[in-house]
Amino acid sequence: MRQLARIVPETHGDDIVVARIEGEIDLSNAQPIGNRLRELLTNRSVALIVDLEGTTYLDSSGIALLFSLLDELRRRQQQLHLVVPRGSQLLRVLNITGIDSAMPMYETLDGALAGAR
Repeated sequence: MRQLARIVPETHGDDIVVARIEGEIDLSNAQPIGNRLRELLTNRSVALIVDLEGTTYLDSSGIALLFSLLDELRRRQQQLHLVVPRGSQLLRVLNITGIDSAMPMYETLDGALAGAR
């Protein structure tokens, strides 16, 4: 498996995890990315913020990953928030798939952090 994307994790307190994804997400790496995002969470985590500012490509397997994470986190009473800057090439596909109405999306990380608190 080639690595098309890199995850850069950050923590904001004990309860909010931010994962910046840089690169491309497609069928070849969506599952390992999902596994890594899940590993970042603890029982004390309130929210996972996935920052897609550095993400250059997202196919249907990446969309499915986001919906799957949303369902899993809801069952655990945790939140999923996305950062998608204005003008991002991903914005159109996220809107078409309905993600924008399924989970909170923010233009900035600061906005997502405020929304998660």
